[in-house]
Amino acid sequence: MNPNKRTPLWQQRQRSAQLLEVARRHPTFPVILETLREVLQDVYDLPSLRKLATSIADRRIRLVETEPGQPSPYARDLLFGYVGAFMYEGDSPLAERRAAALSVDPALLGELLGTVELRELLDPDVIAQFEREAQRLDSDRRARGLEGVADLLRMLGPLDAEEVALRLDPASIAGETSETVDAATASALLDELVSARRAIPVTIAGAHRVAAIEDAGRLRDALGAALPTGIPVAFLEPVADPLGDLIARHARTHGPFTTDAVATRFGLGAAVARHTLQRLETTGRLTSGYFLPEAAGSGDAIEWCDSEVLRRLRMRSLAAIRGSVEPVSPEAYARFLPDWQHIGRPLEGVDGVLSVIEQFAGVPIPASAWESLVLPSRVRDYSPPCSTSSRPPARSSGPDTAPFRDVTAGSRCIPSTSRPSPFPSARPRSLPIRWSHGSSSHSTSAAPTSRVS
Repeated sequence: MNPNKRTPLWQQRQRSAQLLEVARRHPTFPVILETLREVLQDVYDLPSLRKLATSIADRRIRLVETEPGQPSPYARDLLFGYVGAFMYEGDSPLAERRAAALSVDPALLGELLGTVELRELLDPDVIAQFEREAQRLDSDRRARGLEGVADLLRMLGPLDAEEVALRLDPASIAGETSETVDAATASALLDELVSARRAIPVTIAGAHRVAAIEDAGRLRDALGAALPTGIPVAFLEPVADPLGDLIARHARTHGPFTTDAVATRFGLGAAVARHTLQRLETTGRLTSGYFLPEAAGSGDAIEWCDSEVLRRLRMRSLAAIRGSVEPVSPEAYARFLPDWQHIGRPLEGVDGVLSVIEQFAGVPIPASAWESLVLPSRVRDYSPPCSTSSRPPARSSGPDTAPFRDVTAGSRCIPSTSRPSPFPSARPRSLPIRWSHGSSSHSTSAAPTSRVS
């Protein structure tokens, strides 16, 4: 780092995070000790706090509970936010509420709720796509040739011939014309790696697989796998946590999974697999909760996910949700609006008039515009005499209200709660509506002499 050159803030935070990641394993690290000293001695007045606590314990300071008439400035903001959150909770669309929930740190949710519940938030399509990418099953991420197979064994762990065949790119195999690679071709590539002492054959959970030679010591110490002879000593050195390394790699290359899935894959007991997963969770490498849809999951069984994988799933799901609620182009909106307003496909009859009135409920529109512009363009074969049955006199007064102003200046048409009966009757149906202006309203029904038919 050059002291004469300004370092960007994001780079300072990145380096600080990397330093703290190393320092967290050493409680006596100088940076941690200096931070604690500065906080406890320079920032916080601990002697005064200790004196106050001692005085309260010795009954020299008495605590009195009071109930003020109005909240404090600090509590007022909290109260306003609390009321506003519940008052407008139902106004936001479901996608926006899911996006807001995904923006919360899952570690914080785990501390507050105990178990992270993300089944309704994570997109199942995003999980499936990530699983295909991480497992190199996607067409854009398949392995190519012999070196690609070696990379598969190193990144994904022990695989058999059929699993390798699913992850091979057919274009990289000479003479391969089909869209998939057969198991015989993959087996030949694995045998070539074994002959070159870059891989070893092993038996895990009763299945014959091939593993990278670098995993020989872990497979022996963690799973008790029998190893072939002739392996260099450098690959047989014991490691600190062989089983934890194997399960952590499994978590990095999969989406959310259950304990039974890990136990079946490695041929372990459920208790051993669960203990290892819990130990990895305490170190922050895994997160437990409910992530898979109930149909794909195993009911109430706890699920596990790598912390970095969960972060990527959250970001992808959040991007998918935000993409679904982002505004469309003006051209798409212009195509949608005439159809929504029934301009291209007019409605018919009394039901059509009622649908138009319901759609414009509460919108201030001059009464004269209803007959000349609004209804004729949205209702087929609409005739102006129909307005006589749906419009009150220009001036009207109720028994307990002041006289109405001229409704033609700007009125709002609000459908009445009483709808026409759907059953046939002797009298022709009339269209009951209510015209309102300002704070006043007036309900009226069509007169028998002028009806909307």
